[in-house]
Amino acid sequence: MTPLRLLVGLGNPGPEYEDTRHNAGFAWIEAAARQLGATLRPEGSYFGTAGRAHSPASPAGSVWLLMPMTYMNLSGKSVGALARFFKIQPAEILVVHDELDLPPGDMKLKLGGGNGGHNGLKDIQAQLGSADFWRLRLGIGHPGHKDAVAGYVLRRAPQAEREQLDECITKSLKALPQLLSGDLVKAQQTVHAKPPRPKPPKPAKPPVAPAEVPVSADVQGSP
Repeated sequence: MTPLRLLVGLGNPGPEYEDTRHNAGFAWIEAAARQLGATLRPEGSYFGTAGRAHSPASPAGSVWLLMPMTYMNLSGKSVGALARFFKIQPAEILVVHDELDLPPGDMKLKLGGGNGGHNGLKDIQAQLGSADFWRLRLGIGHPGHKDAVAGYVLRRAPQAEREQLDECITKSLKALPQLLSGDLVKAQQTVHAKPPRPKPPKPAKPPVAPAEVPVSADVQGSP
């Protein structure tokens, strides 16, 4: 299959948006950059913060990492600029984003599909002229009513949810060599694998009765 050449994490720039649910993609890219030893720096030509990492797993020898600094609704402006310059095809791109339709702690890796009302995905589809790029959907849960979504995604998640997101990022990055080598099917298996069920405890052995010690009768003389 086609190896990935561009990894994109979606979010909003600025300290007021740090650790908000909508910035799950930024958190993933920062962790991927640490794993790959990439340095992320502002790249005005691509309207974002970007870095290039050497990757022995990739047939191309390297991979781009990108965090669009255009705010979420214009994410495609950044992705499209970098993809066009380096002639990167949609199927060679992974977009990592927050997902309302998955509970915290769940994630899904897939190729193509709709945008689910996600404005970042909408703009990327429009700029690339295709929906056939890979997505890693990191679950953030749903507030329960569509009118509450805007405020919900722009709020900082509680610590328990943040820990669940961190666990998803750690687990999904185990599939990074497979993503870069083009073994996307194997990468999906790694991302979607459920933890093994704990083995049932072994039945307790019945207590062992203490061995009876024979008692010798005392032989006493006649009175």
